[in-house]
Amino acid sequence: MGRIQLGEFEEIVMLTVGILYDSAYGVSIKKEIEERQSRKVSVGALQTALKRLEKKGYLKSKEGESTKERAGRPKKYFSITAEGKEALKVTRDNRNAMWDAIPDVSFDLKISI
Repeated sequence: MGRIQLGEFEEIVMLTVGILYDSAYGVSIKKEIEERQSRKVSVGALQTALKRLEKKGYLKSKEGESTKERAGRPKKYFSITAEGKEALKVTRDNRNAMWDAIPDVSFDLKISI
């Protein structure tokens, strides 16, 4: 595997796919992110991230059943691949290493006048 690099939004999308497990499709992912992160998510940004993560091999998709509510179009469900799980672990470990490297004095928030 090449260099692993996940952007913040990509990481959030992948974590949300993991949280939703068998229920991870566009609308459910969008709603979950908006509820958990208290931030608006555009459909376009989400679809772009999902396609990019699938192209990287971190997510895979499969079509579900067609429904009347969706004019006969099937939902596209996403799941995390083994490579995606590894990318999330590397991202978490890198982030934790950075946090661990911050000296305590950096967070000594004294106001100077």
